[in-house]
Formats: sequence, C-alpha cells, structure tokens
Amino acid sequence: MSPSRKTPPQPSAFTYSTDKRGQGSLLCDQIPLTRLAERFGTPLYVYSASEILRRYRAFDDAFQPIPHTICYSVKANSNLAILRLLAKQNCGFDVVSGGELQRVVQVNRSAARNVVFSGVGKTVVEIQAALKAGILLFNVESQSELRTLAECAEKLKLVAPIALRVNPDVPAETHPYISTGLREHKFGVPLAEAYRLYGQAAESKWLHVAGVSVHIGSQITDVKPFSAAMERVAEVVLDLRAQGHKIKYVDAGGGLGISYIARSSDDFAHAVSTYARSVMKSLRGLKIHLLLEPGRSIVGPAGALITRIIYRKRNGQKNFLVVDAAMNDLIRPALYQAHHEIVPVQRDHSLGTQTTDVVGPVCETGDFFARDREMPEVNEGDLLAILDAGAYGMSLSSNYNSRPRPAEVLVQGKTATVIRKRETFRDLIRGEG
Repeated sequence: MSPSRKTPPQPSAFTYSTDKRGQGSLLCDQIPLTRLAERFGTPLYVYSASEILRRYRAFDDAFQPIPHTICYSVKANSNLAILRLLAKQNCGFDVVSGGELQRVVQVNRSAARNVVFSGVGKTVVEIQAALKAGILLFNVESQSELRTLAECAEKLKLVAPIALRVNPDVPAETHPYISTGLREHKFGVPLAEAYRLYGQAAESKWLHVAGVSVHIGSQITDVKPFSAAMERVAEVVLDLRAQGHKIKYVDAGGGLGISYIARSSDDFAHAVSTYARSVMKSLRGLKIHLLLEPGRSIVGPAGALITRIIYRKRNGQKNFLVVDAAMNDLIRPALYQAHHEIVPVQRDHSLGTQTTDVVGPVCETGDFFARDREMPEVNEGDLLAILDAGAYGMSLSSNYNSRPRPAEVLVQGKTATVIRKRETFRDLIRGEG
C-alpha cells in the first residue's frame, strides 16, 4: 500500500464537502452523490445543468467579436432534457441523423431553424425531413449526396441551403478513430473537387450555396490545427466569392478537446478564449456568420457515472475492483483506451492507496474503466464516480449482455430530476417475438 496522496482537483460540477476530520462526500452542485445513489440506484449517470450552461456561455462569450451561432453537437449527449436546457439559451444544434433532428424538433420545433445537418450518409427520408423542418444548413460531403439533395428539394419544391464540407488535409493530434480532416478519411471532399461541386450546385435552382464547412476531428487540445484549417477556409471563401458565390456561413465544426485530468471552469474559459482567437484570426473582415459545433467540451465534464463496488479481487499480484457499471454503460475506455478519473464518492484522507484495475461484470477482457490505476483504498459496497462521462457515455451505451441501461439524473442546485428512467427487462424485450 502507498501513502495517502491528494485526490486530483474536480471540475466545478463535482466537488467534495469536507468535515473537520478531513472526511469528504462528493457533491453534484449541492447534492451528495450518496443521496442520489440511494434514491435512484447504480449505475447512474448524473449531470450538472449549471455546468452545462456555464460551458455553453463560455463559448458564446468567447466568440462575441463576430456574428456566430453555437450549434451543440447532439451526438455527444442527446437526452431531451439537455437539448431543452440548451434550446432555452437559443442554442443551435448539429445533427448527424434523422433521429437527432427529431429530438431537436421534439424539444422546440422552431429550433430547426438553427440546425446544421452533417454526416456522410444522409438518407432520402432524412433529407426530406430536414427540408420540411426548414433547417439552417446541409453540410454536404459528396457529389452523390449533392445530387440526391437537389432531387429531394425539387420533389418537395423547397430550396436546400448548402455548404460543402471541404477537407483541408490538416493533421490533428488525436485518436485515429476521431480524426476526420485528412484525405484518407471518409469525411468531406478535397479542395480541388469542392470548387467544381460548388459550380454544379449553383446551376440548380433547388440548391442555395450558403457556406463552407470544415471539421478536422475531435478531442483536439492544440489550437494550431484549428488555426491552419481556418486559414485554408478563408482562402476558399475568397475564391468562391470571386467566382460569384454568396458565401454567408463558415461552419468551423467542433473538436475542442477537454482534459480528462479534471480542470476548473476558469481553465476552460481560458481554453475556449484561446481557441476562439485561433478560429477568428483568419475570418476577420470576411463578414461571415460563424457556426461552431461543440459537444464534448460543453457536456463532458458536466457528467459522471456513479457505480458501486461489488467485489474486491486479487489474482496473483493483480488487484481488481469489480463494479456494477460495465463497458455497455461507458465504452470509451474499451473503444478508445480513454482515460477517466475515478474517485471515491466518500473520501477519507487517513487511508492509503492501492494500484488496481477497475472492471465491470461483462464477459469481455475489454470491460474495464482503468488499468493499473493508483487509487485511494476502498471497500466492497463503496461508491465510485467516473468523471467526465457526460459526453459519449450514455449516447454510446448498449444492452450488451442483456444489461438494462442506467438512469440519468439532471441536477440543478439542490434539485435532482430523473431525465431518463432506468431500463427494465420489459424494455429490453419490447419488440421481440
């Protein structure tokens, strides 16, 4: 056993209340997570509404120097309550499927006016639904999609506003599964092809050339790739305007990363400000309306997955904590080898630490949340909080091993609201013969 060490600082959504003896209980806003676990069970997703709003406003404030719309990336976390929370701030939305569009319209039909529709495989049904909803912009990713979009628009006698997602061939230091800006990726069109496709689009009375779109990847923490991408986009805008296209929008995509070693809101505001300067630098004077698609950076640190330790186990020299959450609840560590801080919900500074794996009950070696992690000593029955799980946690969850998915709770101050009920076995077999 190692001597006690200081627990990493937590994001402002999750903080410890500490008594005179140095014992602490982890809170979400003003509610102890122990109370939420007792009331709603585990595994349990918990989100802070106030943290989501703080982070959204940090983006909105940072881009005040130019006209802009923050279009929250729905795929990060598509819960209706979170979409409704952001819609009340006049937030726009970035969707990549017809189902995500339906979710936005469900919370606020007029919100469709600020929706951008991205993705390489939009179907005819999805395109028609988006046209009828009157979305702001289609981010088109291929010549075939452009043709299909024109055909759908003509059939409905509606004009489709479009931007081509250009591929700037800018490398981004991130996981290869979430890098999207290189020529070998499935996303976007090469710059040379983009000019030709813009010319084709201008010939159709059912397509309205409105913007230029770019997205180079996700979980990018260095602002240099964003700056390089925007330099190329600015050149494209000038070239297109010289060719007679009236470019109003630049969609800079999303991708600003977060630190999964927890940071404070003040650090985040500084990071967003730095990011904003790098994006805006090349766009000043172009008189464009900037669209941005953050997702993870708004909702990621606002959420945590609460899980209970079922067993402590030792195999030879190896220690394991077996918890009641599993890879079906949070697949990021198995899929991306992603790091999430894991902290005890009840903290006791008098205890030492132990190097251990934190694993779930699913019959896969890949069912883990941490490997060889030095953690405070904990016991069977104790609660752990897996931090920064608000993005790509529940949205990537599944029912593998016939496991019902967790409940989700949204906390605002002293109030906790269930925003998704825990699934039951009946939910799992609904629709089966």
